[in-house]
Amino acid sequence: MTRKAQIKRKTKETDIKLTLQLDGTGEVSVSSGVGFMDHMLTLVAKHGLFDLNLVCKGDVEVDFHHSIEDIGICLGMALQESLGDCKGIFRYATEYIPMDESLARVCIDIGGRPNLTYAATYVDRVINNFECDLVEDFFKALSDTARMTIHIDLLRGRNSHHSVEAIFKAFGRALSHACKINPAAPDQIPSSKGTI
Repeated sequence: MTRKAQIKRKTKETDIKLTLQLDGTGEVSVSSGVGFMDHMLTLVAKHGLFDLNLVCKGDVEVDFHHSIEDIGICLGMALQESLGDCKGIFRYATEYIPMDESLARVCIDIGGRPNLTYAATYVDRVINNFECDLVEDFFKALSDTARMTIHIDLLRGRNSHHSVEAIFKAFGRALSHACKINPAAPDQIPSSKGTI
């Protein structure tokens, strides 16, 4: 079974092509038009061992919001499509990731219910020209579209770049484990309801 998805989504604000392979090696090619986001998505794929190819042409002359939110939507669509009925997955995962002085915790439930609980305060509101508020917008769009629960907590951090990086690395690792096939129950839907 190949757990892979190809997403194409075009609006008046963005034109996105995305390919995601869950059982990959961390091969990444990302061009979002937002350098900092390219860096963060690369971290998700590398640390989650996903193969990710993304091209986004967005109205970045307005600001980065449309591109970042729509990338979250497309990644959420790709996750839902590639997971299918979720048969055999672990479903839940929690990861703590330190990045120098920063420490982030991400907890995931691929359970069919969209929810983002986000608690992160950054020392600097902007990293280069990237507004840190967009991190929450990205994960909200992703959790809604993928129909998954994500809890993100920045436990400490002095440097905002390190703090955001810790969150994305923790998300990549947690997502990787939650998506993995449980060898003890590879043919079971991980829910007492029998469906996700």
